[in-house]
Amino acid sequence: MAKMDDIQDQRGVFQKIINHMIQLQDLIFARDQQQASMPGSRLIQLDTAIQTMLEELPEDVSSHFDKMHRKYGLALVPISNGNCSACGMAIPVSQVHAVHAADNIYTCPNCARYLFYPDSPARRVGTKKRRRGEPMQVGIARFSAPVLMLPRVKTDTRDETIRLLCQQMQEQGFVDNGSRLFEESLRREAIMSTSVDPGLAFPHVRGVEGGGLTLALATHAKGVRFSEESRSLTKMVFMIVIPTAASAFYLKLLSGLTQAFRDAKNREAVLDAKTPEDLWKALVKTTRKHVL
Repeated sequence: MAKMDDIQDQRGVFQKIINHMIQLQDLIFARDQQQASMPGSRLIQLDTAIQTMLEELPEDVSSHFDKMHRKYGLALVPISNGNCSACGMAIPVSQVHAVHAADNIYTCPNCARYLFYPDSPARRVGTKKRRRGEPMQVGIARFSAPVLMLPRVKTDTRDETIRLLCQQMQEQGFVDNGSRLFEESLRREAIMSTSVDPGLAFPHVRGVEGGGLTLALATHAKGVRFSEESRSLTKMVFMIVIPTAASAFYLKLLSGLTQAFRDAKNREAVLDAKTPEDLWKALVKTTRKHVL
């Protein structure tokens, strides 16, 4: 009985280390997002918090985490359908079970990133493949569609707006569980608000495997208060689901959207749209030079 208790205690230690690395990586992503969308003095605070969390890990784990982060940008990735979600390597079944049990800290045999077993995350639902002869999608059309446009929503709060976008993604067959997506997006908001001036917000969930990076947009005529720190009400909310392999590209998309909507004329063009079709046309037109 004592040995069993020791095993359980040991597993608890490893799970705490894994959870710590997940939180650390989320904080690094938050820092990267801040850099891409609105650089400022807050970066110093985030860098300090990241360094503190890194130093709290065991030395060997901290060293390898830092090495993987510098090499790939991702040091810790979930297992998805028995594969490393970053490099696609098939993980031996025995190791998948071991990662799930958290009886140690494991790395991918191919790319050496740390692995963890996700707790039933929302997943992307495969969409129809492009038919032969159909033109390749370009710009924002690579990541979104007219059915994911919600103009002039009547919500009163941040949470209601995000929930509406998550429901739309599920109803249109882009994710399998809108409620879970909503819960995960709020956990991300708790780390640091995704709102930026002037009046934009980019709630998102990473590790949504099963398809490509996908974006839905809701506009709000009056605006909602996205965070206490925001200097303006948020009138454009971009909900984005991000597969692990697309994490780096997400920052490019974020940067492009931020640049496009620093222009007041572009914001006005999108906010004036009254139908999903008009909103889609305005989004495609205003982002054409910034989202490639």
